[in-house]
Amino acid sequence: MNSTRFRHGFVYLLIIIAIAVIILGFFARQENPDEWPISKVAEAVRDERVERVVVDDTDRMDITLTDGSKAVSHKAPDSSAYEQLETLGVSPEQLGEIEWVNQQASNWQALLPFLFYGVLVLVVLGGIYFMLRQAQGSNNQAMSFGKSRARMFTGDQPSVTFDDVAGCDEAKEELGEVVEFLSEPAKFIQLGARIPKGVLLVGAPGTGKTLLAKAVSGEAGVPFFSISGSEFVEMFVGVGASRVRDLFEQAKRHSPCIVFVDEIDAVGRHRGAGLGGSHDEREQTLNQILVEMDGFDTDTNVIILAATNRPDILDPALLRPGRFDRRVVLDRPDVRGREEILKVHVRGKPLASDVDLGVLARATPGFVGADIENMVNESAILAARRNKKTISMDEMQESIERVVMGPERRSRLMSEQEKRLTAYHEAGHAVVGHILEHCEPVLKVTIIPRGRAGGYTMMMGEDEWYIPRSKIVDEIAMALGGRVAEEIVFDEITTGALSDLEMVTKQARSMVTRYGMSERLGPMIYGQKEELVFLGREIGEQRDYSEAVAEEIDGEVRRIVNEAHERARVLLIENREKLDLIAETLLEVETLDRAEFVRLMDGEVEKEEKSDDTPSPKAKSRRKASESGEEDAPPSPLDMPPAPAPA
Repeated sequence: MNSTRFRHGFVYLLIIIAIAVIILGFFARQENPDEWPISKVAEAVRDERVERVVVDDTDRMDITLTDGSKAVSHKAPDSSAYEQLETLGVSPEQLGEIEWVNQQASNWQALLPFLFYGVLVLVVLGGIYFMLRQAQGSNNQAMSFGKSRARMFTGDQPSVTFDDVAGCDEAKEELGEVVEFLSEPAKFIQLGARIPKGVLLVGAPGTGKTLLAKAVSGEAGVPFFSISGSEFVEMFVGVGASRVRDLFEQAKRHSPCIVFVDEIDAVGRHRGAGLGGSHDEREQTLNQILVEMDGFDTDTNVIILAATNRPDILDPALLRPGRFDRRVVLDRPDVRGREEILKVHVRGKPLASDVDLGVLARATPGFVGADIENMVNESAILAARRNKKTISMDEMQESIERVVMGPERRSRLMSEQEKRLTAYHEAGHAVVGHILEHCEPVLKVTIIPRGRAGGYTMMMGEDEWYIPRSKIVDEIAMALGGRVAEEIVFDEITTGALSDLEMVTKQARSMVTRYGMSERLGPMIYGQKEELVFLGREIGEQRDYSEAVAEEIDGEVRRIVNEAHERARVLLIENREKLDLIAETLLEVETLDRAEFVRLMDGEVEKEEKSDDTPSPKAKSRRKASESGEEDAPPSPLDMPPAPAPA
């Protein structure tokens, strides 16, 4: 505040100096000619010493002599200067030799040069001021280089509360105690309880860690300091530690408050893991964080919230009690959580009557909050593109596919042979997946390219924590169904099964080396993962087994894949008619939904719609195809495409 007043005062001082220079210059440059009586003027005219006479409307006479000097006189107001000089004995010939000028009294012409000089002085002084200010700003930047860059939000008008966070009831309950600590600390202190110093939010990207931290601040109504872990570290030594000290000093001054460090793994990685040993700048910053967190008094009422999706790489000293006392895990939401998140994101959006949030929640397993928000936004964009006033179930369904697979590529030109190959490939996946017991139900089969896929078969996903061996084996066989269909129908194989083969190989090797599902090798884990020093990403596997065991592993992986391949071949040969029927139908209509696919696989004949008010799902599907201009009843959960399974 004082520096602002000083700058404003300095500007006013410059303006006053410039005006003073103008005025002083004007009066300093004003000449003071001699005051002559009119008789002396007449004498000078007779002596032919007068060159020019300027008479204004105030009876003032400015006389310029032949030698360049000037004089001032005044005439009588009752007659002209010409007549008065004739009366004093000046002949008309002598008066005719003088230049006479009549003008109005004005000093602006005389003032213009001084205005120019005044403006010049103002520009010079202003330039000096801005040079000094720039130098002062550079000095301030140099002095404030070690200051914290945390952004503070006051808790007077919270923008986010617990009502804006859904799908993580347990995490909200844990952090509700943090709010209670900040609002009523005496309640806990009188019982001898120590207020937690830190809470670590752990979860996959998009699960709402940052949003939950803001909600805690909004509920508690206290100042909220937000900073990213990467903002601590610069290329200059000591800057990170200095910024940490400044951040904690600000927090103490605004106690009670919350300090939120997003992506703390940027500075909180395990010490000694870097190539620079224990002396690099990041580790010095971490050391300062450890010291500051452990130096808090119990009555400061400052709580540190931190978020990360890599808790496994954090330094153990950072996770011990007394620093981060609590660890709150934000999992991917289940079906109820996804429905609650959908309710939050559809607030204020016009929804059609056929939108069923429960159906959408069951159709999006594995989606996190960010995915659901993106899905709802994509559906609104699609509705606007179609000039609709409300968002219908069709837009919601297509937005799920856009999030999972990407946009449709209807403009991609495919030859008839490529379309036929794609149709049989996808039909092979669908037929095998439909017949095998442990595969998820087929939701949609299409040969319309979307994203990087030339066609795709969508299966219904479920929230699963434990996946049995039988399901993995069936899924491997289903993934090989497309390639097997190419072999049976065309007696040829193509590169279209690349992603299928990658998934099959990875799953089979994981069954043997990671899950202990091989009867021959037993319940053991083979190989240790290696990670990059800085990135923490797997770069390879350290072999802790012999060459003989490696051969057995390769043999088991090959056996699992070959058996699944043979199962798919037998199923497709036995159901060749179904395979041809699905493929030919795809060539005609390009897309099959759940109801139509099941009807074709079961060989049912189309029946008339029921007479009651609740038509069957098959009737709904046929009606939807024939009545494209009307809104239909909400589809069943089986008519919806799935989301990717949780990682």
